[in-house]
Amino acid sequence: MTIHPNERNSGQGRHLLDSILSGSESQCLETKRVSGKMVVGKALETVCAFANARGGILCLGVEDASKAQGKDRLYGIDENPKAIDELMRKLETDFVPKIRDIKILRLSCALRDGERGELVMINVPQSEQVHSAPDDRTWTRGEDSNREMSADEIMELSYRRGVRSVESEPVDVDFDLLETETWRLYRHGRGLANTGIRKQLYRIGLARKVNNALRPVRAAVLLFADHPGALMAATGTRADVRMFRYRGNAIRSGETTNLMKPPRTLSGPIHRLIAQTHAHVLGELVEGPASGFRTAHPYPERVIKEAITNALIHRDYRLNQDVQIRIFDNRIEVFSPGLFPGRITAASIRTARYFARNPLIASNLREFPDPPNMDAGEGVHMMFHLMQAGNLYPPQYRELRDQTRQAIAVTLLSEERSPLWERVSVWIDRHGPISNHVLRRITALDAPGASRLLKRWVGQGLLKGDPAQGKRNRLYHKPVTEVGDAAGLIIQSPE
Repeated sequence: MTIHPNERNSGQGRHLLDSILSGSESQCLETKRVSGKMVVGKALETVCAFANARGGILCLGVEDASKAQGKDRLYGIDENPKAIDELMRKLETDFVPKIRDIKILRLSCALRDGERGELVMINVPQSEQVHSAPDDRTWTRGEDSNREMSADEIMELSYRRGVRSVESEPVDVDFDLLETETWRLYRHGRGLANTGIRKQLYRIGLARKVNNALRPVRAAVLLFADHPGALMAATGTRADVRMFRYRGNAIRSGETTNLMKPPRTLSGPIHRLIAQTHAHVLGELVEGPASGFRTAHPYPERVIKEAITNALIHRDYRLNQDVQIRIFDNRIEVFSPGLFPGRITAASIRTARYFARNPLIASNLREFPDPPNMDAGEGVHMMFHLMQAGNLYPPQYRELRDQTRQAIAVTLLSEERSPLWERVSVWIDRHGPISNHVLRRITALDAPGASRLLKRWVGQGLLKGDPAQGKRNRLYHKPVTEVGDAAGLIIQSPE
């Protein structure tokens, strides 16, 4: 837990306080007075709920917006300093497991009566784990309040965050179906004795005992079976790759589709499936559009392979979905079933700490001769670097969260990057959505030129505009933003 002193956060704190006073409680913000009946347990409940949801800020010493307005909400923490001291202690000791990286901002300000006082702002990050409060209850955050999670919800969150993974669960598959050429390649590469696949898989953690009988875990089936997708179908999940090649830059629905050929399903153990899928994508790219001529493509081949490798290694194998790859004339889209694990988001993917949803798969793949992954967490950085070196737009990451599908989408654009994109991208990251007027001001473009560029970036999926806004006042933002409060209520560590 980090405590920031007043003098180092006064400017940031005042901006944060203005944002809090201008709004009301939300999914990522709660305010509390600390007088009389302010119960430490309720504050701990909120911290737990924020950690299990998308993170948020608990501001102590501020009245609820339904009971007062503006500066009349500022009561300060001197109403009950003992409760604050108790809360600070319990933040360190009372959660199971401990919630890490909580930041505390103590802000001096003028209170409602004109006297100087102090507020405490507790910034709780979205956690990589699932936490219980001191009362052994597990809380999450709704639209503007906390609610207790059911056992099924706790289990679902554990899988989604990568605390649990189905890769380590035993499955009813005969060991003989795993004693394949791929297993022999792996065994040779790792230098394992040929003493029988049952004993070897058990020794390296890829088999478990169930009622005194050995069963392979799901990771073993995915790593070694010749057709893991067919074997996993009995468990209600999938493990194959579906390939789609389209003519043009968009999917055309209706009686006549713009598919250039029937979709293709690729299957096999992950090590072989990565190589097979990579080769198939490269083959589609050099064929060119419908005219049939062969052409060079601009994509760095290592970037394509890394996108495929990540999709197969880190996907959620609970879901009854295949990895999908869509190839258009101007881009490649890779869809990996599941959402980002841990604290990773689409916006933080480049800088986030490496987190493996399926560590058994990741660690054992690197034991093959010529492994597709180093399991070092450098693959995403490499993708951004090579795309930039090729004068291409950076990889675009986004989450699909509709009711019928959960997936991480990675888009690789083949079009040359505009020299203005980096400047505009940085401006949006710092200031928020951009308008045509602002784009002209920071780039010296004329109105038609700015409109054409915005239209191009929207068409490429780099920006989105709100159609409800008139063209004259329309604001454009990136499709992915940092998970958290929409008003940007983030307490950052000082330099």
